[in-house]
Amino acid sequence: MLRKTDGRPAGLANWLPVSEARSQVAVGVKRVLVLAVGWAFILLGIAGLFLPILQGILFLLIGLAILSTEYVWAHHLLLKLRARFPGMAKYADQAKHRASAWLERLTGQRKQD
Repeated sequence: MLRKTDGRPAGLANWLPVSEARSQVAVGVKRVLVLAVGWAFILLGIAGLFLPILQGILFLLIGLAILSTEYVWAHHLLLKLRARFPGMAKYADQAKHRASAWLERLTGQRKQD
């Protein structure tokens, strides 16, 4: 078996350190969870358009807000909705600030911009 000068086998020389590999896995898992939750809200919103017990528009907007962190088309759609309905955008901003403050208290972490 060929060995590099650092003592590792040649095939393992290009591997990432364990901490970097774990962080990449964590990022991948977070992305999958964000996408799953966002699409779940979209599906609930679509169902809510036809069922009287669910608030369809609310779930659609929540799903779009979540998906806008991963998809450009969702971000652009939210920007169009904000321009079309500026009054609702104000309430959405207030809700976002309240949710951020609540999450900061819950996790004990400060938001990084």
